[in-house]
Amino acid sequence: MNVLVVDDEREICELIEIYLEKEGYKVYKAYDGLEAVNIMRKEDINLALIDIMIPEINGYKVVKKIRDGGKIPIIMISAKNEPQDKILGLDLGADDYITKPFNPLELVARVNAQLRRFYEFNEVKTEKVLEKIIRHKELTLDTGRCLLLKGEKEINLTSKEFKIMAMLMGRIGQIFTKKQIYEEVWEEQYFGEDNVIMVHMSKLRDKIEDIPKEPKYFKTVRGLGYKIMD
Repeated sequence: MNVLVVDDEREICELIEIYLEKEGYKVYKAYDGLEAVNIMRKEDINLALIDIMIPEINGYKVVKKIRDGGKIPIIMISAKNEPQDKILGLDLGADDYITKPFNPLELVARVNAQLRRFYEFNEVKTEKVLEKIIRHKELTLDTGRCLLLKGEKEINLTSKEFKIMAMLMGRIGQIFTKKQIYEEVWEEQYFGEDNVIMVHMSKLRDKIEDIPKEPKYFKTVRGLGYKIMD
């Protein structure tokens, strides 16, 4: 597995590299956003660790560029620990957010968890997937290829967004609570992570609905959760 580490502090890149190489990962290092984008274009990267405050192109823009062309797991690393910073990172497509200073062993555990979840989910498991193709109105969800189409246009989703869509479209009309969505998609115990789910649902609406404020697909059931309208 190839991991890209992006941080302008060389000591941090080297520290992360030491711990990840012990786990068997091949590490590519970039010290600015432009170098990171160039590495992404040339190499087969499986996961990216990206600091926010980096030169040339900041971390938020690097995340957006990666998301415009791929679905790999992204973990943001930053000294910024305000809720709005985390929400912005998740909104742009990051899958996780870890603040500095961090425990290198915790970071390795998060890398392992993100890769395990991403690649286990993207394997075709016939015992879990009764239909590889799910169609609803203009939407077509291909669970085998992890692909969502609206008409003939591909909708570019993050891994978390795809898992939410697979959950909701697998049972059209069923209301899923925030707790159910979080524990199914993030595979962690729910502790009232409302903002994280709201950000992801808002992003999905923007990508899928013709007019997000007049949704045809997503319905928020106040006090209960979310569903795909039948």
